[in-house]
Amino acid sequence: MRSDTRLGIIGGGASTVCLLDALARSDERGGSVTVFDPSPHLWRGRPYQRDVEAVRVNIAPEGMTIRSGDKEHFTRWLDLRYPRVPGVDDHTDPLCGIRFIPRGRYGEYLEDSARAALARLAENGWLVRVIREQAVSALPSDDGITIRTKERNEFPVDQVVLCTGRGTPPDDYGLSGSPGHVADPYPLTRTLEQVGPDQDVAVLGSGLTGVDVVLALAERGHRGRVHLLSRSGILPMVRQRAIEHELVHFRPDELREAALRGETIPLRRLVTAMRDELTAAGEDPAVITAELASLGVEDPTARLRRHLAAVDSPDRALRILQQAVPAAGPDVWTVLAEDEKAELLRHHYRALMSICCPMTSAAARTLVDLVDAGRLSVVAGLEGVVPRPGGGFAFTAGRTRTEVDVVVNAVNPAVRSTSAMARPLVDGLVAAGLARPHPRGGVHVDRATSRLTVDGVPDPRYHALGDLAGGTLFFTFGMPSLVDRARDIVDDLLLLDAADGLTAAGTTLQSA
Repeated sequence: MRSDTRLGIIGGGASTVCLLDALARSDERGGSVTVFDPSPHLWRGRPYQRDVEAVRVNIAPEGMTIRSGDKEHFTRWLDLRYPRVPGVDDHTDPLCGIRFIPRGRYGEYLEDSARAALARLAENGWLVRVIREQAVSALPSDDGITIRTKERNEFPVDQVVLCTGRGTPPDDYGLSGSPGHVADPYPLTRTLEQVGPDQDVAVLGSGLTGVDVVLALAERGHRGRVHLLSRSGILPMVRQRAIEHELVHFRPDELREAALRGETIPLRRLVTAMRDELTAAGEDPAVITAELASLGVEDPTARLRRHLAAVDSPDRALRILQQAVPAAGPDVWTVLAEDEKAELLRHHYRALMSICCPMTSAAARTLVDLVDAGRLSVVAGLEGVVPRPGGGFAFTAGRTRTEVDVVVNAVNPAVRSTSAMARPLVDGLVAAGLARPHPRGGVHVDRATSRLTVDGVPDPRYHALGDLAGGTLFFTFGMPSLVDRARDIVDDLLLLDAADGLTAAGTTLQSA
């Protein structure tokens, strides 16, 4: 990059760590990089705060690296910081044999990686600053772009990358402020202190966050009944023992090339490619069809037991699908027609989340044990939750009304949403005609470069990484996707500066 380049990064969570690492590894000499984030958990983000051991990353270490092209980066950090000791728990799941690291420990990795990236940038001549203030606007000015903070401080930059994150759970039932209501479960080590050991608890949301709450309560020795509630009753699938499989028909590299060329591929063609992939591997595609048909129909607890029993199943169909979707999903999404994207979200969103974001098998084992002990129920068909006049709450599902003492809101913030903290910033960009809201959430971005677009025209000054880009890209919620998109943004920034340099050189020659 040019020596006078000024880069502003708004947000300081996991996506920013990926971006900083990619920028530092480029070894380009630049001007300045300024990160804006007021949160108390800088670099960790909301999900990776220091927390109870039971709360684990649900992906093997090689899938959680922040470094592009280096799947072993996190594993090497683990081996150096927490070397395996015989007889000491290394967090390997005894059922599926995969090592699932506590989220708090992963947060340490993010912190260390951010510090290392900033140090390398400084060594390469960058002026590095971290401003612990909320950015509320980032608008063009006579000096490039001026980022203004809530404290009314102003910082001139040339490029802005929005890494604003997803925010906190929505209050779907208007319970905020009610005694006994936990509005945001993280960090569980702190929020669950208000739950008595014998109190009955309703957990809103049956996704991975809801599972985290149940596991944390069990680790704390909670003895009351827990009700895991949602409208659908769909739990995450259970991660099976890992397999080795090379994708030969559903090729991520081919799909990425098609996405970069701006092609549109019919969904039926992608389905055929997946069928061919399964058939070539000796697997029956009907297994996938049957699994999709069971969602929302099969009893949630029966489905949980079935999945747990299949951890070591010789059938590989679901595992091949789970490998293909994270590997190719970001590019698959961008090559689909808009009507087919809407159809998938309308009818198969829950299936995508359940299949592609599975819980660990040890977590599933704990849930089944709690069900068998009469301490946990998984409830579908949630209709409403209201505070009781004398304290506590009542929820209704089907024709049954159940009373509890505490409600924990574990509803996941909507993918592609804009956090409340980022709302003034985004609204300002929209009002200035620099961003356009996407109907699926967030803002429109260019699928190849992640530049903000208005009426299809990309703006080289603004990029978005993470959930804010999810309306266009959808797959923005996994580390592999964040790593790839961070690399794309850095490549685009380098390309922009190279083009500016050539333009400046041409102007000089013409003047001469």
